[in-house]
Amino acid sequence: MFRHQKELQYEVKVDRPDPMLARNVQEVLGGQFGEMTVMMQYLFQGFNCRGEEKYKDLLMDIGTEEVGHVEMVCALISQLLDGASPEDQAKAAEDPNVAAIMGGVNPQQLIVSGLGALPTNSNGVPWNGSYMVSSGNLLADMRSNLHAETQGRLQVSRLYHMTKDEGVRATFRKMLARDRYHQYQWMAAIAELEEKNGVVVPASFPPQAEMESQSEAYKLFNFSEGEQSKEGPWARGTAQDGTGDFEYVSTPKPKGKAPKMAVPAVELHHDLTDKSTDK
Repeated sequence: MFRHQKELQYEVKVDRPDPMLARNVQEVLGGQFGEMTVMMQYLFQGFNCRGEEKYKDLLMDIGTEEVGHVEMVCALISQLLDGASPEDQAKAAEDPNVAAIMGGVNPQQLIVSGLGALPTNSNGVPWNGSYMVSSGNLLADMRSNLHAETQGRLQVSRLYHMTKDEGVRATFRKMLARDRYHQYQWMAAIAELEEKNGVVVPASFPPQAEMESQSEAYKLFNFSEGEQSKEGPWARGTAQDGTGDFEYVSTPKPKGKAPKMAVPAVELHHDLTDKSTDK
């Protein structure tokens, strides 16, 4: 059961309208790593969670908080659009640099939403369910969550420097603080799950099933110009699960044969046969 409370988690109050910034903020609402993505990702992971109740509870706690963050960002966008008009778009386009880079005010915020937020990114591309991850494997999902919070916080940090509006920045600071803590939470969950089951996903896959390929599990192949990658800890030392040692292969050689495809039936019209030999 969900219950909506009218008050926002944190105060949202901009100093002045800024339709151009409103368009940019759409990215952290409906973009790939926006609040809509983490909201849906955590909630679906929570809905589908099996096993220890504490993981489901954590997912539902943070997922429900993200519902509130979606509302906060919508309120921020709406305030940035207050008083905007079609004339604003025309005025912005008078500067050729602004017109070329920004394309002016987002016309959909004027035409479609009536000065409101949209479930889209900053270029008007609708939010997509494929942005979210809910695999049913807790470690895989927690790592995806850490990635999502990492990218989301990075984008809010960049937006922070795109405005001098202290009201907007105050909202961003709250979002940045919460995204930082959410990274801590996912890191803690990841560490606990790795301690329980190991660092490789899925832990339940039988090791004996890949024993014949074990030697291939530790090699870094030099498939690009230069050999700087051999200087990293991923090219030497022991694997994180303690099952083998890394090896750098400077001149990798193929171990398979070139594929030879059969000619398909003529009904598929690949036009691969020599017509001069047809009977």
